[in-house]
Amino acid sequence: MQPLKSSSLPIQNVRRGKVRDVYDLGSSLLIVATDRVSAFDVVMNEPIPDKGKILTQVANFWFNATKDILPNHLLSAKVSDYPDELRSHADQLEGRSVLVRKARVVPIECIVRGYLAGSGLKEYEKHGTVCSIQLPKGLGMAHKLPEPVFTPSTKADEGHDENISFEQMVKTVGQDLAGRLRELSLALYQRGRQLAAERKIILADTKFEFGQMEDGSLILIDEVLTPDSSRYWPMEQYEPGRNPPSLDKQYLRDYLETLKDWNKQPPPPPLPPDIIQNIRARYLDLANRFGVQV
Repeated sequence: MQPLKSSSLPIQNVRRGKVRDVYDLGSSLLIVATDRVSAFDVVMNEPIPDKGKILTQVANFWFNATKDILPNHLLSAKVSDYPDELRSHADQLEGRSVLVRKARVVPIECIVRGYLAGSGLKEYEKHGTVCSIQLPKGLGMAHKLPEPVFTPSTKADEGHDENISFEQMVKTVGQDLAGRLRELSLALYQRGRQLAAERKIILADTKFEFGQMEDGSLILIDEVLTPDSSRYWPMEQYEPGRNPPSLDKQYLRDYLETLKDWNKQPPPPPLPPDIIQNIRARYLDLANRFGVQV
């Protein structure tokens, strides 16, 4: 089957994100994970075969594995449960779509870091901090932090998200909600780290998104602990001080960093076939370790 770069359904499309197409069904939403891939907030021209199915199935695994910590938006992932007019479009929906509750999105990316990498490492090397949180001296690439740290960021519809301090988060959402989101994010990360470790994987960091129902209660939304929203390393190849091989989108970022003539702005550079295949292989490896069939 050909990769799905964009979905086309006979219902109202309310948003096309970097990866997901969102449709309004009145009392609920339909989210379709395409095979698009983005890096540095730029969507690549070439899709990654089966990527949307992998993301959806991995996210659904985690929604089920964390629902005792916090309810989530998932209503159904079965096309047979969808409205009649969608069932004839199963070729676009099977395995890569979910029917979800509507919620008011909390405008904060809730990031938890258990290891030093990415933008956190860059800040630490300059200031000894991550999102203004002071860390011990002597840490380096891929070093495990003494305790996981909660490092929120803005949630930008366009352009780049920006890391903010917890105090700045409080100004945006209030003290009580900020504290609750931090507590939930750390609990979800600990569950993810535990279950990943049982499968010989290190969950280095991840981001969560939350929504509020009409009564003010929180639910987990969007995606959870996927290779697009998390940094995963195979435990058998992990070595502090070295950039570990990834089972996530970091492989793509690392490749793009080698392109001296691309400024991380649209249009994106073309992706060679071997890079596309290697990205797909890493996503499939992660899915297989979680017992997810694609």
